[in-house]
Amino acid sequence: MGCCESSFLAETHPEKDHRHKQHHHQSLNPPLNHHPDAAAAIGIPSFLEFSLTDLKAATNNFSPEYIVSEGGQRAPNVVYKGRLQNRRWIAVKKFAKLAWPDPKQFAEEAWGVGKLRNRRLANLIGYCCDGDERLVVAEYMPNDTLAKHLFHWENQTIEWAMRLRVALYIAEALEYCSSEGRPLYHDLNAYRVLFDEDGDPRLSCFGLMKNSRDGKSYSTNLAYTPPEYLRNGRVTPESVAYSFGTVLLDLLSGKHIPPSHALDMMRGKNILLVMDSHLEGKFSTEEATAVVGLASQCLQHEPRERPSTRDLVATLTPLQTKSDVRNIAGSIYVPSYVMLGISKHEEAPPTPQRPLSPLGEACSRMDLTAIHQLLVMTHYRDDYGTNELSFQEWTQQMRDMLEARKHGDLAFRDKDFKAAIDCYSQFIDVGTMVSPTVYARRSLCYLLCDQPDAALRDAMQAQNVYPDWPTAFYMQSVALAKLDMHQDAADMMNEAAGLEEKRQKGGRGS
Repeated sequence: MGCCESSFLAETHPEKDHRHKQHHHQSLNPPLNHHPDAAAAIGIPSFLEFSLTDLKAATNNFSPEYIVSEGGQRAPNVVYKGRLQNRRWIAVKKFAKLAWPDPKQFAEEAWGVGKLRNRRLANLIGYCCDGDERLVVAEYMPNDTLAKHLFHWENQTIEWAMRLRVALYIAEALEYCSSEGRPLYHDLNAYRVLFDEDGDPRLSCFGLMKNSRDGKSYSTNLAYTPPEYLRNGRVTPESVAYSFGTVLLDLLSGKHIPPSHALDMMRGKNILLVMDSHLEGKFSTEEATAVVGLASQCLQHEPRERPSTRDLVATLTPLQTKSDVRNIAGSIYVPSYVMLGISKHEEAPPTPQRPLSPLGEACSRMDLTAIHQLLVMTHYRDDYGTNELSFQEWTQQMRDMLEARKHGDLAFRDKDFKAAIDCYSQFIDVGTMVSPTVYARRSLCYLLCDQPDAALRDAMQAQNVYPDWPTAFYMQSVALAKLDMHQDAADMMNEAAGLEEKRQKGGRGS
């Protein structure tokens, strides 16, 4: 199967209930941006203030069953998972009573962190100040922490290439925060590194906020705390580099080794003493030596001798590229969920109350294979009447265009989705003839190549050509669900089902 690298959309999509379809569609046509440092990625809602009622409803009144982590005595706060009415999963951090006595100070701190938007962060999406309650709300990451995958694994340890990816992505997160004027990160450790639905590592935004207005910034064992923090109680950018060094040690060793002990081991120049035995030697000595060297620099006693976040990214980037290329021959990028050995989480839009056609059922399950089979079987039956061509329009250009469509159909049937995209694009770009079916087919090809943004645009174009076509709405529903816009996906699914019901009662023949 030909697949295309996924892209990020450089536009924030606020969490609003879009009822007016045309307005909603216009807001979903931003430019493509392949860089993870786009200021705001689609699917991440804008920062807002939540009511306590909303957060109680999302967490079943802060039920103990919803707790995903708890701080110790030195950082008395609790993190809950929850689900908003629009079906978005969230993580809610509840601070100790009156940890922030002044609600204005707390709101300012939350808004400062809430301005950040990056694919390397588990982003902050809101806060709540209500009486004595102080809460912040972030994107929920469903695939556990680095600590769980490194120290408490059951099925498989993290392979070397994935450890390098974790190191790079977290370095990129810290560099982004630094470039946006938030260089201080409190208590960076393996519990602060989270894995999203794709298995990609992300840095928890909770560490960008202090545990209280003037409270402790470190809650872990003193052996892992930067030496200057023990002297003056202040966190600096150099303290963050030290803590990053402890995370590198965790990735190298698969254990939580006190930095002083690890430095003694590393000074002996025998990296095998440091390396995780569970890797069974499946790592590059050259790469491991580079990471050991970087960890050693980060853990220097003198803060000024430690690398900057820019240095971290510069050192780790070339290692990542080498490892990916060697990991799977002929492939530049291996998805993180594959390397972690987890199933990719797909959340289907809820099934509407109305009965669904086979295509509707397949879309509600997000079963792309079944959708493909049904579109192949339907062929161009639904295009009838969308084009009325005169004899003069049957030119050589027209014949060439239909030949491109024919090649696209063959590639689509044979599941060569990249080739199908190319051929269908030739057909569409000529513009003499419009075909909602071609748009629907290319939309599915984009979904199968992990480009839901492009898939959504094609499904919208199919609707423009044929405004009452259920297939166009079904394809939009799947693309929106892939973009984590589940309420919009549910709305589209219901519109599609309504159009099908209308057809069955005597509308346009199916």
